[in-house]
Amino acid sequence: MAVVYVLAHFDDEYAALPLIREAQARGQAQHFLYLADYRSPQIAARRLAETRAFLRRLGLPPEAARHVGLGSGAQDGQLHRHAAGLIPRLDAALAAVGPAERFVVAAWEGGHPDHDVVAALAARAARGAPIEQFALYNRRGLAALPFQAGVPIPENGPVRRVRLSARHWLAWAAAVVDYPSQAKTWLGLWPSMFANYLLRGGYGAQGLDPARLEARPHEGDLLYERRFGVSYAEVARAVAAVRSAPGPA
Repeated sequence: MAVVYVLAHFDDEYAALPLIREAQARGQAQHFLYLADYRSPQIAARRLAETRAFLRRLGLPPEAARHVGLGSGAQDGQLHRHAAGLIPRLDAALAAVGPAERFVVAAWEGGHPDHDVVAALAARAARGAPIEQFALYNRRGLAALPFQAGVPIPENGPVRRVRLSARHWLAWAAAVVDYPSQAKTWLGLWPSMFANYLLRGGYGAQGLDPARLEARPHEGDLLYERRFGVSYAEVARAVAAVRSAPGPA
């Protein structure tokens, strides 16, 4: 059976590279499902092409990436307003790729509202299958700094370290060039992410207990509240709607 990555945005998979390498070493099939729509078909096509270039670099088939949210109107940054409408799209995509042994999502960490909503959508669709989450960015425990990248938050439970060879670490760092349209974003995230991997013992993943979705990601202000003007209450309502929806047939 396969590993299925349920993600909001093209380029989120960059921060999952150690998990992708691990699944490759185990000989597992991998599928990447993306739920955010974009302002124009041209932007969507460019972002998809960048993700497929990254997957090709890793030796994965480009068609492993599917744009589930294309044409949904669930724009990048607005998935909390469209969560219920994404349920049938995700169910159909999962039916098409077949049984999943494990799901992978960006962490429930209060970093981006889309990531947290997608974590809830994946938890509903998983039907009890294991879910792993990887940290992208959050501001837990921060005062002066605006964010930290690649830091798992303790509220999400024990951290499982995923090893990479030195060669794969260097290749991962270099692979950010596959996302030229997101250069400005990664110019901010990339240094923080790799500095934290270096200083905090490497790359870590955590299990996602669906019960975590009933609680605020962490105390204090969340990054998406401060940066995107989306309140936790808005995200919590979307998550509650997803969790109350019937499971996949």
